[in-house]
Order: sequence, then structure tokens, then C-alpha cells
Amino acid sequence: MTSRTDRFPLKNVVCALTISFCFSSAYATDQFDCDNHKASFVSKKICAENFHETRHELNNKFLIAYLVSDAPIKLLYDTHSLWFNRLQQCKSQHCIDQQFALRDDDLNFYTSLNQSLTQHFLKFKHGKIAQPAIHLQVHQLGKDKIKIEGMAYRNPNNSNDSQIVSFLAYTTPDKKEQIFDNEHDCKYNFNFQKSILVVKTDQKGCERFSGIYRLYD
Repeated sequence: MTSRTDRFPLKNVVCALTISFCFSSAYATDQFDCDNHKASFVSKKICAENFHETRHELNNKFLIAYLVSDAPIKLLYDTHSLWFNRLQQCKSQHCIDQQFALRDDDLNFYTSLNQSLTQHFLKFKHGKIAQPAIHLQVHQLGKDKIKIEGMAYRNPNNSNDSQIVSFLAYTTPDKKEQIFDNEHDCKYNFNFQKSILVVKTDQKGCERFSGIYRLYD
């Protein structure tokens, strides 16, 4: 897990001098286009005047994450697109509010923690990011301790406790091929291949997290 922090001081200096350029660059994929939005339920809600401050706050947090985080920049873009796709599925104001809160938490995570000690993997299927999205994070907690967290996203209109299926495991560098998910008592084989992670299991009911993942670096 190599550090990426050496790339970012220069980026931060350039952005500090040309903040408007960096803002537009960071939001090349911004989908809050309320001048040309379609008349869908979600678009009407998030583009309403009383939602302006919420949109503005999330935009600012994305920009801060773009400038500060040493997480892969493409990860910020791809997770934003995945989040926006989930947001579009909402059928209630409660769902919309909750999705904004979840994205807010994600951006805080990317901004506050040392991402150089974390490897991020998104599940891919047929060459594209799998839907619904599944995100694995491999954290180097210390020389002899590794924490693996996972999030498998489900329908955002589900009840609060069934929107995300979580994954949690602890292991050591010499045993990170055989992983036991403490959340669901599932055993997996993790095969790390440079930029690819292949996850397999023989247990029925544990297949959700199996598949091919791509590393963001």
C-alpha cells in the first residue's frame, strides 16, 4: 500500500492559485444541473429552492475532498456517480435526505482519514462497475493487523437497517487470503492480483460479496 500523498501538494498549490478552475474540474461530472433538469420526482425535490443549501454544502464537501484527500480521485468521481444513481431511485423525501446524509459521511471519510493506508476496491461485472454497487476497503491498521470493510448497497427505499449489507473482517498480512466475515459468519478466499481482487466462497447465502474487484490507486 504505497503512499499517494506526494502527488497532492502540487495539486493543492495549483488549485489554491486557480480555485475556479479546480472547482469546475472537480465538478465535470456534477449532476446537479437544475437549469436543465427533467421533471422527475427526485429532480424536483433536489432542485427546489429549499434544497439549495443542502446541494451547496455537498458540493463544497466534494471540492474539499478533491483538494485534501489522498484517496484516488477517480474513486471520488465513481462513487459520486454510483451514489447519484441510487439517489434517482428514491421515492420519498426521507429517502433523499438519507442518501444526502450517507454521501456526506462518505466525503467526510475520504477527507479525514489517511487514505494512503487504505486500498479501495469496487466490484466489476462485464467490464463495468457492478450494480448494485459493492465497495471493499482494506485498511492497514499496523504492521501485523489488517481490517477489511465492505458495503453492498441495496434499494435506497428499503428500511434503514436493510439498505446496506456490511462486511467486516480482521486479519494479518500472512493470512489475508482466507477471510472470515464477522458480520455474517461467511468464509471467503481473497486472491490479490496486482490491480485485481478475486473473491470466492463456497457457502450458500454468502455469494453477495464474491466476484471480481478492481483496485483504485
